Amino acid sequence: MGRVTVSRRVLRLRQGVPAYRADTLAAEEPMEIRVGGRPLTVTMRTPGSDFDLAAGFLVGEGVLHAADHLAGIRYCAGATADGGNTYNVVDVVLAPGVPAPDPSLERNFYTTSSCGLCGKASLEAVRATAPWSVAEDGLRVTPELLSALPDRLRAAQKVFDSTGGLHAAGLFDATGRLLCLREDVGRHNAVDKVVGHALREGLLPARGTVLMVSGRASFELVQKAVLAGIPLLAAVSAPSSLAADLAEESGLTLVGFLRGDSMNVYTRPDRVDTSRPDPVDTDRPDPVDTGRPDPAETDRPDRPDRVDATRSDD
Repeated sequence: MGRVTVSRRVLRLRQGVPAYRADTLAAEEPMEIRVGGRPLTVTMRTPGSDFDLAAGFLVGEGVLHAADHLAGIRYCAGATADGGNTYNVVDVVLAPGVPAPDPSLERNFYTTSSCGLCGKASLEAVRATAPWSVAEDGLRVTPELLSALPDRLRAAQKVFDSTGGLHAAGLFDATGRLLCLREDVGRHNAVDKVVGHALREGLLPARGTVLMVSGRASFELVQKAVLAGIPLLAAVSAPSSLAADLAEESGLTLVGFLRGDSMNVYTRPDRVDTSRPDPVDTDRPDPVDTGRPDPAETDRPDRPDRVDATRSDD
């Protein structure tokens, strides 16, 4: 099985004092997803919960909608020349009568861990039709419940504690109880793993739930939430304009900049029960993202010889 973390020797500088030490990095390895033996895509991911990742990916593509659509998932043997198994190739077997993915969804290039849309044949292929609507979902939560979710998500992250380099996605119920958490170097992979878990447990559509993500909210993450039947997506950072457009069209509640007791509700604010008079518009500017990178996106020097760590005698 692939490693979740990898140890690497690095040059560490603290107040100008150089020292070599071991650093723990989040592992990133390619995983090929096949359907019925036919290659569909390759994604860069953190090994672990690979079957959830494959199932969730296919939910996001509109291929799977329920647990009984899935006949099985297995690792492909003989992935190396000597017949060894790298555990980096997963084959999904669809149940009889479930249509195979549209050939237009096949990737011409691999999917990076930072952007699930890279290499897609067309944007139109991403706009899969959801088998259910989230617009009528009766979920209603308080601002206090939403404010507690980032800390609950962070507290449940195990690998992040040792690496500082993983995104997380968590599925919560209407009371704030954590139902599932997954970590990955890619934010879209973390969401796929959560959705795949929900599919395999027979929880789709995931009505009355909240999907909390540790980074920004992109168009693709909104789509994944909608296709999983999740009525509310919350993110600690900003959504994109296209994400907000899709959320509005779909009837999904989109919350961004969820930090402490502050948040922006971009769409369907009626699901956030403030129990106060309607908010008053002001001329104050919206909160501005400082641009501080997510931990998983922070570059670390790979070539310590390029860092002049010579101490001056002056």
